[in-house]
Parts: sequence; structure tokens; C-alpha cells
Amino acid sequence: MRPGTLTERVAFDEPTGGTDAFGGETEAWTERHVCAAQWTYGRGDESVQAARQAGRKAYKVRVRSCAATRAVREGYRMRDVRRGTVWNIRECDAITDRAWVHLVVEGEVV
Repeated sequence: MRPGTLTERVAFDEPTGGTDAFGGETEAWTERHVCAAQWTYGRGDESVQAARQAGRKAYKVRVRSCAATRAVREGYRMRDVRRGTVWNIRECDAITDRAWVHLVVEGEVV
């Protein structure tokens, strides 16, 4: 990997919601980690193609492997710190490559 390719900043949020006084679900998120990332336009993966056919945006994101990024799971969300957009994490691969964690993010959650 060439130097300078991790040009974006992302934050990972864990769902920490619970139940309210009326028994309903409350949605809350807690920030767990902020790091540099590289965005790649996904073009060949089945999940990326399926998302595109359904009208959703899907990208591949690569971040350096550390204890915090290896703890990220499906169900977390990723925020683009610079642009303020929020993305659902659909796939998380922390075992294929020891140096990197590869993610497939989808959406732009409103």
C-alpha cells in the first residue's frame, strides 16, 4: 500500500439502546473508535451489486487493524467524520489480512 492512501476519517459507533419506561426500544449509539480509512468504490461483490440494484449505496472501506477495529461487528454503524454521513456496516473482515480490517458499508442512514 502506498503512503497517503488513508485520507479519510471515520468513527465507529456501537448500538447501546435499551428499553424506555413504556417498554419500547430506544436507539442510542456510543462512539468506540475514530481512525483513518480508505474508501473504495465496490464493484464486483454480490452484496454490493444487490445493494445497488435495491437503490442503496455500498462501498468498501479499509482501516488499519488494531484491537478497536477488530472489535467492530455487523450492526455497528460508521460515520464519515468529515462529511457527517452515517453508514450501516454490512460485512466486517478482520481475519483475512493481519494488517487491515476490510468493511462493506451500505446506505447513508438518515
